[in-house]
Parts: sequence; C-alpha cells; structure tokens
Amino acid sequence: MQKEKLKILIIRFSSIGDIIYTTPVVRCLKQQVPGVEIHYLTKPGFRFILDNNPYVDKLHLLKDKLNDTIQDLRAEKFDYVIDLHNSLRSVLVKYKLGVKFSTFKKQRIRKILALKFKLNTVKPTHLVDRYLEAVKFLGVVNDQKPVDYFLPGNYSLSTLLPETHQQDYVAFIIGATHFTKRMPNDQVISICNALNKPVVLLGGKDVEENGATIAETAGANVYNACGKLNMNESVYVVKQAAKVIGFDTGLTHISEAFDKELVTIWGSTVPELLGVQPYQVSKHYEAGVELPCRPCTKFGRSECPLGHFKCMRDIDEQAIVDFANK
Repeated sequence: MQKEKLKILIIRFSSIGDIIYTTPVVRCLKQQVPGVEIHYLTKPGFRFILDNNPYVDKLHLLKDKLNDTIQDLRAEKFDYVIDLHNSLRSVLVKYKLGVKFSTFKKQRIRKILALKFKLNTVKPTHLVDRYLEAVKFLGVVNDQKPVDYFLPGNYSLSTLLPETHQQDYVAFIIGATHFTKRMPNDQVISICNALNKPVVLLGGKDVEENGATIAETAGANVYNACGKLNMNESVYVVKQAAKVIGFDTGLTHISEAFDKELVTIWGSTVPELLGVQPYQVSKHYEAGVELPCRPCTKFGRSECPLGHFKCMRDIDEQAIVDFANK
C-alpha cells in the first residue's frame, strides 16, 4: 500500500541547461502528487539554479567522496529515486540507496548513429518531455508551462547597466563553453550594428575580451557586460530585456523561463539532436545552416574539424536582425 506522503530524490548533476529543463519535472511532481516531498541532488556549482525553487523541499550537494553523499542520502529514507542524469555516478547512488527508481533514457546509440552517419535516428522530442517520461508512472503529466528560474532578492538595472541601456534593449548572450557554439566577433558586430535597439552583451569572463572588441568596434549602441555581472544579475538583465539573442548556452536556456522573444543561434550543434530547442517560448527563431557535416558534435568543439566553420559563417544574419527588429 502506497504511503500517503512520498519522499522522492531527483538526480541531475549538471549542466545549467540540463538542470533548467528538469524544473518542469520538479514543478509537476510537486503540484500533481499530493503531499510529495522533493529532494534534489546536484553539484555545488549549480546550486544557484535550484536554491530558490519553492518546489524543492531540500537540496543536496554532491561531496568530494561519493560514499559521503550516499551516507547522507540514506538517512533520508527515500521512497523513489528519479535519475535524470543516467551516468555511472547516478547509477551508483540509486543502487546503493536500495529503493525503487526510474531512469531517464539518454538514447546514446541513436545519437552516435545520428552524428556519425547523419541518420534521423533521434526523434525531435524535447528534453523536458523525455525527463517527464521518468515520472509518468506516478501519474504526472506535462503542464505545458515554461521552465522555472527563481531569482533571489531585488535587483535594479540602474546599478547594473548604464542609463543608455536600461530600457527597450536587446540582450545578446555571446558566451558559450565551446568555440564552435560561438559566432565570430565580426558577425556579432555586423548584427549589433543592424539592430534598432541598444544592445547589452552578456557572458562570463571567458568572453570578456570578445565583448570588449565587439563593443569597441560597434560603438556606443553596444554595452559590454561580459565578466561584469554574476549569473543572477545576468539573468535579471535578460528578464528585463525587450528581446534576447543567444548561442547554445545555459543563460540562453534560462531566458526561456521568462518567455522572451528569442533568437537562438546554432553552429556545430543542432537542438533537435539533444531535444533542447526553445521550450514553451511564444515567439522564437532558430538560426542555423543545413550542411552535410552538421552536426559534427553533441556538445561543441574547440575548433571546426574541417576548418571552414560554415555552420556559423553561412548563417543568415539578416534573418536574425529582421526578427529582433520587429
């Protein structure tokens, strides 16, 4: 006989976009399973995504020694583990806890075939829907609402941006972990110069120099905030933007929580392969180029393996500008 109150552990260790796409699972569980208590296990570096989520009852952070983490989790006496990472480490956690579990299916073989032989072996099902399959046995269904991101505290554009860029601006997210996910500076400059609104460049310290080059060349219409703001400040700037343009990176996926008019720019990766196309966004445009060599990777590369970088170089810049200028 099922207990009146279930205690469930959700596991997703990384990364920003993947964790963001688990938030509908957390919300739907909390709202659709009476009295459920939800715990979430992730890496310390990603706690900011979940720290303020009201649907998470307790956040657990992965420790240096996995056995220390497992020992803490055993004390919680969970009824179910929902493994949304499906890695060796998450497998060890759920088996050592010794409770019932449900696991997200990664479709590894199909993705390898899709990459190597350019076969349509992966259905373009969004990652959110695939995550939700793991909790379907509890009667949970998709509520068709956007992803969640809950900002802590109060922020003000007056302390984050110059006065010239505090209203009706475009947030252009130029950061991304891998080179082949980033559009070259000269193309970003070209797009910025054609936009009819002030532009705020967003990204971490890894693209601070890129931002400085772009802003210096494009002129006063562009403000470089790369490396100047922390993640939550950057999220707030995105939340207040009129439009958002972004590469395949965490902050771009976070922007979907606020239903911004969104342009996503795709280089060596394609959203359909991983199921990370914009989710529940009312108006969006996906910029990408069909090429026989694309996608060459699931996650991005440090350089174009063929040297031509056509997946970014051949993107229709005018289509991006037209969408953002409407």
